[in-house]
Amino acid sequence: MPAAMPNKVEREVTLFIAMSLDGYIANEDGCIDWLQVFENQEGTTNSYDMFIKNIDSIIMGYTTYHQLITEITPDQWPYAKQDTYVITHRTLKDKSNICFVNQDPVSLLHDLKQKEGKGIWVCGGAQIITPLIEQQMIDVYHISVIPVLLGNGIRLFQKQKSFQSLELIRTVSYNGITDLIYKTK
Repeated sequence: MPAAMPNKVEREVTLFIAMSLDGYIANEDGCIDWLQVFENQEGTTNSYDMFIKNIDSIIMGYTTYHQLITEITPDQWPYAKQDTYVITHRTLKDKSNICFVNQDPVSLLHDLKQKEGKGIWVCGGAQIITPLIEQQMIDVYHISVIPVLLGNGIRLFQKQKSFQSLELIRTVSYNGITDLIYKTK
């Protein structure tokens, strides 16, 4: 009798993102400069540093990618140790660990979950996140609530067609910011 094949470990998919207290991930123009007020303050947490160690694939939209390379970290790609998949309709040449794909987020994530590896980070933006939430493909929601009220902008949670129940795993507070970490039930 042949030996049983070991069960393939399911790759965990995490939405790790910051939002304003009133639920926005960017202002109306897509700008996230309001987040910079809270960067590098004394007493910040190392939750990101712990999180990124368990990630080897990142999914983001072109707008998020463009903000990274032009505004946030223009001098250095911050995810050199991870494979990044940028969903775009543009025809761009892949870079060493950045792959530009013209694929919907649901099928891309499905393909990535079939490969061996560590965790998958859904980095943003809303057009990438919404269909993944709708298809219940996110395992962990790590949301950093920033103590600002934007009043308007791009909502993290768009209108959803389905109900989803989450279980609170942990909260961490620092500098007025509260990290809420939920797992899907």
